[in-house]
Amino acid sequence: MNEQEYLNAFAQNEKEANRYTAKCLRVLAVIVAIVWLLNIIGIFTVPVDVMTIAAPLSMAIFVTPTFLLRFFRKKPYRMKYFIMLCCVLGITVLSGALPKHSIVAWAAPIILACHYYSKRLSWGTLAATTVCLLASLIFATYYGEWDPYLLRSLPYEGERRITAEMLSMSIQYYGLPRCMILAGLNFTCATLATRTRKLLELQVKESAEKHRIESELNVATQIQTSMLPTAFPEREEIDVFASMSPAREVGGDFYDFFMVDDRHLAIVMADVSGKGVPAALFMVIGKTLIKDHTNPNCDLGEVFSNVNDLLCESNSEGLFITAFEGVLDLVTGEFNFVNAGHEMPMISRSGEAFAAHKIRPGFVLAGMEGIRYRAGTLTLEPGDKLFQYTDGVTEATNAHDELYGMQRLTDVLAVNANRTPREILPAVRADIDAFVGDAPQFDDITMLCLEYKARMIPAEEA
Repeated sequence: MNEQEYLNAFAQNEKEANRYTAKCLRVLAVIVAIVWLLNIIGIFTVPVDVMTIAAPLSMAIFVTPTFLLRFFRKKPYRMKYFIMLCCVLGITVLSGALPKHSIVAWAAPIILACHYYSKRLSWGTLAATTVCLLASLIFATYYGEWDPYLLRSLPYEGERRITAEMLSMSIQYYGLPRCMILAGLNFTCATLATRTRKLLELQVKESAEKHRIESELNVATQIQTSMLPTAFPEREEIDVFASMSPAREVGGDFYDFFMVDDRHLAIVMADVSGKGVPAALFMVIGKTLIKDHTNPNCDLGEVFSNVNDLLCESNSEGLFITAFEGVLDLVTGEFNFVNAGHEMPMISRSGEAFAAHKIRPGFVLAGMEGIRYRAGTLTLEPGDKLFQYTDGVTEATNAHDELYGMQRLTDVLAVNANRTPREILPAVRADIDAFVGDAPQFDDITMLCLEYKARMIPAEEA
């Protein structure tokens, strides 16, 4: 957190505090108006001429901050001090007329100072409140609500006779105890303000840290996205399309496709256990190793066996990868594949409905050293399609905790079997989104579709 972020957070809080404090003072102005009305009808024993001056003056002082905030909306510098001064002065005027009945009002400046999260302002407000309370008490003895001992109200007619003893008793038995009560209240409020300020500072720090992490995750997302192939091959023999939607900023799923040589296309679909940054980093390692070990005429079982041993050596987090790799001979249509605990591929023969191709799942990569994997083979004819995916598709969950499931996937693939790979994947994703609704995405959703359109003519025969 830099200094500017810190200052901006407290400047914003000060603006909000100014607004709420001014609102509270407007409420006090309304209360004074009600008190004035009660005095007119004889509820309070305050000289009418005194109340006629005190009530309008205190009301004017209370509403002044509201007008000034509108005028200095863009320049609220030190406005808090003026607002608190208006609060103290307004209550001083009111207390000078009604010393006994307005005693509770002296707590208002102490409490309102808490809005600013400033221990210094709280104690400064207490000092000003104490001085003004004693001053208003002396003024009230001469001109305010009549009470010879400021303990009980008595009707009084004629000239007041104020003695030094009365003033001493007023301050000793009335003023000082209330000042001590206000000091205790201020201590509580100042402590609350200090704790709240620390919480705000912590919130600012956490917000800055969160922003930093989000920035780094955005960079990680861009890096991960750039690692996945997005330039889909434009060839007469094949059509490939793939997509990945991570559940978080970065995900553990990945797909890949690349030409092993002039006539062989490799496709890869994999899912790393876990989510987030650790899974994404392990994904990078797994993707790189699989591609580096896939060579022409290589046995895919050996590829996965070697990759598995290498992943086990650098797997301190205990992660694993379910993966499927296939290599298509564009000339013959032979499709060699290997599966390491991944989903079964879905195959459509010449526009017919997709059906799961049952194969041995094998053991996951990075789960145990020394595992030997077996490759399998099948033949694709021109017009056949292969759809591969991660478990985030079938395990997508709606608000009722229902899984999307294999049956829904099979149904939506059957409806779209005659469409191109670029059209099939968005159709499947739209069906998943319609099923899930507003429920959050818990797992990465990755799909790849390959269409074998025509046999490749070898160069020596062309």
